[in-house]
Amino acid sequence: MEWTDRGIVLSARKHGEGSAVVSALTAEHGRHAGLVRGAKRAGGTYEPGNLIALRWRARLEEHLGNYSAELTHSFAAAILDDPLRLSALIAACALADAALAERETHARIFESLAALLALLESGSDGEWRAAIVRFEIDLLRDLGFGLDLSRCAVSGTPDDLAYVSPKTGRAVSRKAGAPYCTKLLTLPAFLVAEAKTASLEETIDGLRLTGYFLDRHVFAPHGHALPAARARLIDRIETNATLAPVSKAQ
Repeated sequence: MEWTDRGIVLSARKHGEGSAVVSALTAEHGRHAGLVRGAKRAGGTYEPGNLIALRWRARLEEHLGNYSAELTHSFAAAILDDPLRLSALIAACALADAALAERETHARIFESLAALLALLESGSDGEWRAAIVRFEIDLLRDLGFGLDLSRCAVSGTPDDLAYVSPKTGRAVSRKAGAPYCTKLLTLPAFLVAEAKTASLEETIDGLRLTGYFLDRHVFAPHGHALPAARARLIDRIETNATLAPVSKAQ
């Protein structure tokens, strides 16, 4: 068995002397693991977030198999001096690694993650913040738990949407949700307006929204918690929001 594909490195776990088991999100073969012999000699090829050209080989399809790869682009290398962007890269890769079943095709998630990585490298702060929330929304949708943010679940209106029901994942207007606002999740304005940028506060609200449903539908049913890297990202964003006197999408 053998195939080639584009891949984004999600994680690399040491295996024996000098080797590693690498998990990558591929364009056509989903999240897929493979053994890399002599991984130490490959330098930084298998760092999370790297875009690689992969070759996988195994005697039987169900075997772990062996990876060989060439580095196509290192997104992390460009943001090593930006702890917040680097934290977002690590969190997104960790989330995809933990949430996606192995060897199930998720072409949309591959493209969504690749777009996020590109914005982390060269987009504005507001752009990558909006993109990471949308990446998690795409992840929920691809896993069968899509949110309906198009119109109010109570009145049917598409206007003045401000909340999301934690029970149904559907949007609720400000008027309809007012009596129950303490029990509802905040719907960030940038998602309603389909804006390309998000403020720090909107990003926090967006990640709390997606995190609630990821925990409820994807992780908790299997007795797992959201990746620690994601919690660290939210802590960093909240710290930045506290330090910033005025938070604007940039």
